[in-house]
Amino acid sequence: MSFNESYRAYQKTFEHALSEYLDELDCTPQILKDSMVYSVELGGKRFRPVLMLAVGELLGVKTEDVMPFAIALELIHTYSLIHDDLPGMDNDDFRRGKPSNHKVFGEGNAILAGDALLNTAFEIVLKECMKSHDHIQAARFLAYCAGIHGMICGQSADMLFSAKPDYEEEDLLFIYENKTGKLIKAACEIPAILAGGKYLLEFEEFSSVLGVLFQLTDDILDEESSLEELGKSVGKDKAQDKLTAIKIYGLPACKAKVDLLVAEGCQLLEGLPFKDTLFLKETLEYIQNRKN
Repeated sequence: MSFNESYRAYQKTFEHALSEYLDELDCTPQILKDSMVYSVELGGKRFRPVLMLAVGELLGVKTEDVMPFAIALELIHTYSLIHDDLPGMDNDDFRRGKPSNHKVFGEGNAILAGDALLNTAFEIVLKECMKSHDHIQAARFLAYCAGIHGMICGQSADMLFSAKPDYEEEDLLFIYENKTGKLIKAACEIPAILAGGKYLLEFEEFSSVLGVLFQLTDDILDEESSLEELGKSVGKDKAQDKLTAIKIYGLPACKAKVDLLVAEGCQLLEGLPFKDTLFLKETLEYIQNRKN
């Protein structure tokens, strides 16, 4: 299969499992469920769960073991987007080409929808902890990546350095590593944890490259893309004077760094003893050339 066909196959498998889970979700009052489901079903590329399923397949981990973590990861990612769009943070009216959660359900309900998705994610993975010690370690790592040592501290740093005159390259890399990178690390490393730690260090290295690459292309898109292509407001980083790679390196150097990261990621994959890492190599190129 081509990369696009393989991607859609993983995506379809995930969407089916996610839809089944949401159909069975029991939640009162109805507005809470509606606001949760609204943002989850806005869709997007499902990049993180697709990546988790692909790495799991490469490592020989059963789909039924990976899937609950993939769903939980996507719920956490969705909650972060709801909160990120709030007036007190990025103040964005659009997400994936549609009105942000708080524009549809109000700010209070949007906050609660995000809180509900985060807690629901950990309800899912805690149920998995009964299966084995590896499942416990995977759940713990997901919490680590989502919390004060991961995405949340990265978001806090992102806000801290907005419009701040004294910043350094290491501040940018801290934001990259945590705000975006940690959930991508979860997608790559949780299957390795579920496989008993098989090739965990190798996927840790690969995910670090992938996380920086993803955020770097995100900064470039905010500079060059449009609302129609990106599905969210563009030019906001510059307007809010955020600390971005464009601000540190400039646009041409950022594009050169993207090429170097793709080459580095491919080299890491070539060091793995698997017959077929083509999908992951093409994932690097997919991020390199993405338009949204």
